[in-house]
Amino acid sequence: MATTESTAAGIGPVEDGAFYGVDNPAPVIEAPRKRTKKTPKSTRGNFEMAAWLFMRLSGVVLVVLVLGHLLIQLVLDGGVSKIGFAFVAGRWASPFWQVWDLLMLWLAMLHGANGLRTVVNDYAERANTRLWLKGLLYTATVFTILLGTLVIFTFDPNIR
Repeated sequence: MATTESTAAGIGPVEDGAFYGVDNPAPVIEAPRKRTKKTPKSTRGNFEMAAWLFMRLSGVVLVVLVLGHLLIQLVLDGGVSKIGFAFVAGRWASPFWQVWDLLMLWLAMLHGANGLRTVVNDYAERANTRLWLKGLLYTATVFTILLGTLVIFTFDPNIR
């Protein structure tokens, strides 16, 4: 059989049509970050699985919320030219639109923060760097959620 060089780094020649077995072991691919003596044996339970599941479910709900928002606000209500202070005041006079916008805000912020948390975990090599970046991320997320929630529920169209 002819052998061909693999293009992936660190993988040697592989025979065409060969199967991996005792005589032909699969190449070893190193983990991005190896475990050390300080690495705990068990991780935080099923947190990563719950975070993964949240990303999928929140993504589906966000698609419905955002597309519904765009359809109603931009297509059915006359487009961008109609959007102004009075338009927002009229919308937020209804609890339905307050809850709709609140759900969009909370899900979008939590979805985005969870994605950025994953990026930080993947690319920040030092534990101290990860700690600071995730602390900054969580602070910004909580601040934005609290401020947005406050604006949605305390909006007063009679402000002068």
